[in-house]
Amino acid sequence: MSEDETPQQSQQLPQSQAGESWEYDLHVPNDPRAVTVCRRTLRLVLTLHGLIGLVDTAELLAAELVSNAVRHTEGPAALRVRWADGVLWIGAWDADPEPPRFPAESDESGGFGEFGEREDGRGLGLVRACSGLWGWRPAARSGNRGKYVWCELATT
Repeated sequence: MSEDETPQQSQQLPQSQAGESWEYDLHVPNDPRAVTVCRRTLRLVLTLHGLIGLVDTAELLAAELVSNAVRHTEGPAALRVRWADGVLWIGAWDADPEPPRFPAESDESGGFGEFGEREDGRGLGLVRACSGLWGWRPAARSGNRGKYVWCELATT
């Protein structure tokens, strides 16, 4: 890995996975234990698909997204993981249609702005810092209005 590459950029894919695509959805209740269930499920999925090099960063991202979904809403949540064209998409759906509170713009505090000293609010800053791209969109599931917050990790 060169000095200019991130761990995700230097990741090499096994030849057999280059054209393969797949998607998993895990629906969870509003329960703090759901974060652990999602992290462990994601680790298993990525390991079985030969993407062990993405596991640590993907687990961090999924834990932050699902934790926000469970902590800041009252309804159920869902984790979606999708692999296509050398990109891993990780997203969490929750039952609150309000947009997430975005972290402050990058500054001298490493991109966490006003969140640097706080105990809460740093999760989306971590998502922004560790993923190639992220965002949110309104989304409905089973008749429930909500939102889908997502990020991607590219390996190419």
